[in-house]
Amino acid sequence: MDTIEVIKKWVEKNSEVLDLGCGDGEILKILSSESESTVMGVEINQEDINSCIRSGLNVIQQNIDEGLENFGDKSFDVVIMSQTIQVLKEPKKALMEVTRIGKESIVTIPNFGFLSTRLSLLFSGKMPVTGSLPKNWHETDNIHLCTIKDFEILCNESSINIIEKRFFDSSGNESLLAKISPNLFAATAMYKISQ
Repeated sequence: MDTIEVIKKWVEKNSEVLDLGCGDGEILKILSSESESTVMGVEINQEDINSCIRSGLNVIQQNIDEGLENFGDKSFDVVIMSQTIQVLKEPKKALMEVTRIGKESIVTIPNFGFLSTRLSLLFSGKMPVTGSLPKNWHETDNIHLCTIKDFEILCNESSINIIEKRFFDSSGNESLLAKISPNLFAATAMYKISQ
């Protein structure tokens, strides 16, 4: 099962969904059509906003780092933050806001502890460029890279419940190795969480 299939499974039909850092709206389009959910996106990049609007999606331009006070407590059934938390200035604050706004939240992170990332750093002596970290260190938007262990420790320290978690290999699919030892063999991790 890939990440999109897991998201579709975790979002019940007719849910109200907010996607923070929604990009071009791919996830929102799928949830709107396949799970009949009411969807809204938050994005900062104008090109991505234009793409969402062309697709008929509700999207607002907003910098997540500047706060999410315009959204009430538990105002959405599900809040999604996919491959976004590592680009934010204050990931802990964002995580608290996501779980405040959503009854449940789905967060996807790239795993900097992934074996190929570790080996690339070890043997090349340079910051790795991988499928989940596709840009050179000086071009990337990522400012807070973490491992699966780091993320789970942050959730524990922040009293955030991990309801379910899934781990994916570099092809974006679940694998036995990633399930057995995720911090070493998962390229990305997806969490269903709540306060």
